[in-house]
Amino acid sequence: MDETIIQVSHLTGGFGDATVLEDVSFEVRRGEIFIILGGSGCGKSTLLYHMIGLMKPFAGSILINGKDIVTARGDERGKILSSFGVSFQAGALLGSMTVGENVMLPLREHSSLPPSAAEWIARQKLSLVGLEGTSHLKPSQLSGGMQKRAALARAIALDPDILFLDEPSAGLDPVTAAQLDGLILQLSKTLGATFVIVTHELQSIRTLGGRAIMLDKKTKGIIAQGYPRDLQNDRTNPTVWKFFNRSMEFNPV
Repeated sequence: MDETIIQVSHLTGGFGDATVLEDVSFEVRRGEIFIILGGSGCGKSTLLYHMIGLMKPFAGSILINGKDIVTARGDERGKILSSFGVSFQAGALLGSMTVGENVMLPLREHSSLPPSAAEWIARQKLSLVGLEGTSHLKPSQLSGGMQKRAALARAIALDPDILFLDEPSAGLDPVTAAQLDGLILQLSKTLGATFVIVTHELQSIRTLGGRAIMLDKKTKGIIAQGYPRDLQNDRTNPTVWKFFNRSMEFNPV
């Protein structure tokens, strides 16, 4: 039986007085690639920010390894936060630090490793994402695709159970995006970690092929769930069909 590692139950959330998500529930299984997809403004990133504790929902619970990140405080919350890594859409690398120092940040924050050990781990993580010999460079000296890889190296610095990736291939050319998708598939097999990926890029969705939920701006909830290969042929929901077939017109035939 597949083990549940994340359980979102009856989540209602948003920002300020604006409700973006209403009564959203789903589960993520340990070791899978789980995709959160949908059009612009449907709440994909908002859902992710709730799941990683950056935003507090109006209602509902988010259990990570059985612990509710919404209600956890102190050391318990710290343990939950250290159990996952995050790679944000823009990379969020600190320009004043070297690439190696960026990757070492989680180690400095959540471990008591001596600097020499942290530096060695950072180099190993950079090597794992194909960035050998870049630890001394500044982020500005890297290409967009390399910056995404460096952010991924930082996300795996603590060998987390879960990796949250927000639009990992956004802004990349098709070849670089495909290479990054390939890296994610490789890391999934190598690390055995659970990947939760927010994306609207169709090619990435098809390449990664993991179980997915599709959010909808109008309904503020999940309108479809399943594997991309099945969702793209689903003619029961016009919104889903148009998204996967890049069409403004619905063809139910």
